[in-house]
Amino acid sequence: MKVVLFCGGFGLRMRDGQGSAPKPMSMIGDRPLLWHVMRYYAHFGHTDFILCLGYGAAAVKDYFLKYDETLSNDFTLASGGRELQLHSTDITDWKITFIDTGLRASIGERLSRVKAHVAGEEMFLANYADTLTDAPLPSLIERFGASDATVSMLAVPPPSTHHVVDIAEDGIVTGVRELRDGQWENGGYFVMRQGIFDELRDGEDMVPHAFSRLAARGGLLAQRYDGFWRAADTFKDRAELEEMYDRAQSPWMLWDPNRCG
Repeated sequence: MKVVLFCGGFGLRMRDGQGSAPKPMSMIGDRPLLWHVMRYYAHFGHTDFILCLGYGAAAVKDYFLKYDETLSNDFTLASGGRELQLHSTDITDWKITFIDTGLRASIGERLSRVKAHVAGEEMFLANYADTLTDAPLPSLIERFGASDATVSMLAVPPPSTHHVVDIAEDGIVTGVRELRDGQWENGGYFVMRQGIFDELRDGEDMVPHAFSRLAARGGLLAQRYDGFWRAADTFKDRAELEEMYDRAQSPWMLWDPNRCG
């Protein structure tokens, strides 16, 4: 099943002030966020990727054109460095299509611009390039396949640590509760049918515009998941992911039993 990844958003300013990088290329350990997302899909056998590029496209292309398998795989070096035997590989069976979808295009517009690359696919996968999870992808696909929905999305509890305050007319607080109580937000990890392209419009975004039209007629399926999910939206998010990686406690790394446990 093909996987469309949205990689064209503007980057985060580096802490050292030496420039910026596209967010999907922010490093977690030895590999960028984008690689971690792709490796998740590859773990479940989905290795045909379509990258919707925009800001920082050259950095994404250059990374894969100069890809070094030795950074994340064990290997044996012999004959003074003339022979190298990899014990495992990451991307040998990956097919990656790089498509420039515009510098300032919305997610919906980026998806529209790769329509030809998923033509003929009854279902395909799509996702943001900066969110990590350990959600059971085969189960998500199976449930979606059994439905009549056009799109399925992962629904996750809001990660905010803020609290909602209920206030009476006289200003007396009647309740304090976590923001996430009973609420769910869009967590990406979409499964889609071709009908999504009928809902996309130039100048609009996929969320909320196209999804609102789908929801109005029962075409949007939410699959609740309260396990590990994290979006690297801020430097704090990325620092926490790096810390988890350094502790070898990385739930999203399902392909590595030494880290995902």
